[in-house]
Amino acid sequence: MKIDLTDTTSSKINKALVKGRRAVGTPAVGMVLTLVIVTDEENAYDALKAANDASREHPSRTLVVIKRAARSPRDRTKSRLDAEVRVGVEAGTGETVVLRLYGEVINHAQSVVLPLLLPDAPTVVWWPVDAPLDPAQDPLGALAQRRVTDTYAAEQPIHELEARAASYSPGDTDLSWTRITPWRSMLAAALDQVTCDVTSVEVEGEEFNPSCELLAMWLADRLDVPVRRSLSSGPGLTGVRMDSTCGPIVLDRADGILATLSIEGQPDRAVALKRRETSELIAEELRRLDPDDTYAASLRFGVDRLAEQTPEPSEAPAESSPRPAAEKPAAKKAPAKKAPAKKAPAKKAAAK
Repeated sequence: MKIDLTDTTSSKINKALVKGRRAVGTPAVGMVLTLVIVTDEENAYDALKAANDASREHPSRTLVVIKRAARSPRDRTKSRLDAEVRVGVEAGTGETVVLRLYGEVINHAQSVVLPLLLPDAPTVVWWPVDAPLDPAQDPLGALAQRRVTDTYAAEQPIHELEARAASYSPGDTDLSWTRITPWRSMLAAALDQVTCDVTSVEVEGEEFNPSCELLAMWLADRLDVPVRRSLSSGPGLTGVRMDSTCGPIVLDRADGILATLSIEGQPDRAVALKRRETSELIAEELRRLDPDDTYAASLRFGVDRLAEQTPEPSEAPAESSPRPAAEKPAAKKAPAKKAPAKKAPAKKAAAK
């Protein structure tokens, strides 16, 4: 059921929600949180579809805030709020309110959203695009326990990561971090199967993909070893190679669907590692509303420190970005690969 309201108020929207619930025969709906989506008209449909799919796991009241730019200076001085209330099948398992703000009310979106929040329930704010540099200080972000951004949608993802690290507050998270959850789980499981020490790591992925940098920073922070970032044609992350005292450990995913895990002395294994939809990423983030300390530590490691750990920085141009510096050493990968093979006889000799 849809109810359209033109030039309305938050009070009238609340009344329309009650009316809609009674009309569809569900006067009481069990919802666990309020999800506020701040987006533009172009990306509103995709974001709302992802939220509706995620609501099957997390029934919620979804508030979509769309700030509409006025066409003339006269219109910019006039405030107007239009709303579209959706309940029943069209709103997933919860309720949806699409808010379109015009004029001066754009700068006071929190005054519109605050009366519509579910009482005694957590609030999550998600910016699919154009996230503020400091989400916690944003008027809407200040209402939430959890603030979700996506640096992959930024024009300069690496600079965006630096801004996120500088302004991080407990409760901040990023869908670029969520995308590498299966990779982190698989790599941690692989290291649990060996008793060797990791000496160096190489993370390979497409350019302008912040998930690659985040995975590299996580490995560098946790393993305390040099981590090199190299480029590939994608899609997304394509491989991680960890050189250890027992031989290489390689997780390679060339097609974005199926990966191969190779550990020295063990047969290769095929593992499912497909690229996930946005709805799956949002559903994962809504499962936990406490601060993500691992994300904070990895983010604060810093892209600059990651670039400094490149094995041969002397080959990098003086004024270039970190990525070309990480690209050149890839040509010398073959000699490095042969090094662990020579350690096996030495190890047997020591055992004798």
